[in-house]
Amino acid sequence: MHFRAQRKVQGEVSLSDALETGTEGDALYLSDVVGEEDTMLEELQDKENRALLRRLIAEKLTKREADILRRRYGLDGRLPQTQRQVAAHYGISRSYVSRLEKKALGKLEEALRERM
Repeated sequence: MHFRAQRKVQGEVSLSDALETGTEGDALYLSDVVGEEDTMLEELQDKENRALLRRLIAEKLTKREADILRRRYGLDGRLPQTQRQVAAHYGISRSYVSRLEKKALGKLEEALRERM
């Protein structure tokens, strides 16, 4: 309703236009409803980071280490699992899963440092 009335008056709508003003003088602006943040660059960076992480996991880790990280952190569409759940899957202790996870994360950290 507001937009139809405004369209007759002006051809453009600004994000800083007030949609309505409350009884205490506080205004609701179009930018509050629509938002004005452009997240396209962040989304592209996130996509690149995920692709890099998948590539490094495949290149730098053993199959077991890669699977443990995928299970622990819910990568590749999985739900994250606890160390106990991963330990039960492999038939090893939780503390050994912890050591393998720490070792794998260290390898990934080193690989990322080499890239910088």
